[in-house]
Amino acid sequence: MKLAVQVKLLPTLEQASALEATLRACNRAATYASRVAFAKGLMDRNGLQKEVYADLKARFGLSAQPAVRAVKKVVDAYTSLRANLRAGNLGPPTSKRYRAAVGTPIGFRPEAAQPFDDRCLSWQYDSCTISIWTAHGRARGIRFVCSPDQLKMLVARRKGESDLAYRDGKWFLIATCDLPDPEVYEPADWIGVDRGIVNLATTSDGINYQGRRLFRYRRWQARKRTELQKKTSRSARRRLARRRRKEKSHATHVNHRISKEIVSVAQRTGRGIAVEALGGIRERVRPRRDQRGTLSSWPFHQLGQHLAYKARRAGVPFLEVDAAYTSQRCPRCGHTERVNRPDRDHFRCRRCGLAGPADVVAGVNVRDRARSAWVFVTAPAPSS
Repeated sequence: MKLAVQVKLLPTLEQASALEATLRACNRAATYASRVAFAKGLMDRNGLQKEVYADLKARFGLSAQPAVRAVKKVVDAYTSLRANLRAGNLGPPTSKRYRAAVGTPIGFRPEAAQPFDDRCLSWQYDSCTISIWTAHGRARGIRFVCSPDQLKMLVARRKGESDLAYRDGKWFLIATCDLPDPEVYEPADWIGVDRGIVNLATTSDGINYQGRRLFRYRRWQARKRTELQKKTSRSARRRLARRRRKEKSHATHVNHRISKEIVSVAQRTGRGIAVEALGGIRERVRPRRDQRGTLSSWPFHQLGQHLAYKARRAGVPFLEVDAAYTSQRCPRCGHTERVNRPDRDHFRCRRCGLAGPADVVAGVNVRDRARSAWVFVTAPAPSS
């Protein structure tokens, strides 16, 4: 499996100026290559590189490898766009977002991240410094800081490209580390995880991770955004961008904490983790007007991603099961009816009388479906 390790750079003023000029030059070159690719329909790497390689070096001052990286960056961006269009992430072909995406070339922000390979970037782990190509020549001895565990992983597992990124006045390098996949053990049982808005996650063990604090934090951020949006100054726009990143970072931290605890419990007890497959739920449901903001900011997908990769890294079995009627089905008698859940918090079966918290019941149903699905997945194939 691949894991991204982020380290913080501590450049001098002169080094920071060179890094900034490098990002701007690379992104101007990538925007130019994107326009050429869009105009001439060159979406393959070899064809686009043949068309723009000389221009990128002559017009933007890039050396050989940064020019190649800029072309690859453009090709990867169009590949991601086509994947999003096929998956319906930009809506139907008649939607405004879809038409805008296919009708204009992809652009790159002046300070967007830029990939560097080992020909343009070298690491000196003993001194915790890097040497990197810049638009002003090779910059050597740029210090970086990271945790001891991150440094150990970089030394042993770093492989491939590293991305130079600039955020909130700070410089970062994001390196890719290639870790061996641990062997997945045979689970003794499963932990079913029900994801929700009021309760971010509820397990079949009855453990509840409430979302009230995150919800209050988002409401407070929304009020602050409204105040800033009434102003039209550049300072207000910068503060809005910082608040957006801060809110996103806070939600990511909450999801990391929840997923780490669930995976730790599963690994300690020898069980697997099962979640509902919630793909496309935002398109399937029609919330009230006052609920749209809450639904659009619900970080369920990221929580599922964190659970998946942390489970994979720990060798914990992970499954996604059908989400249909998990909150309306009785796990004891199987009776499924909407009135089994009279309100959001409570469940009471109309047939057998089983009652309990609705989210815990949903987690139990997810666990039961994982038991059946795992038997099917691990069953030997019939002999011909």
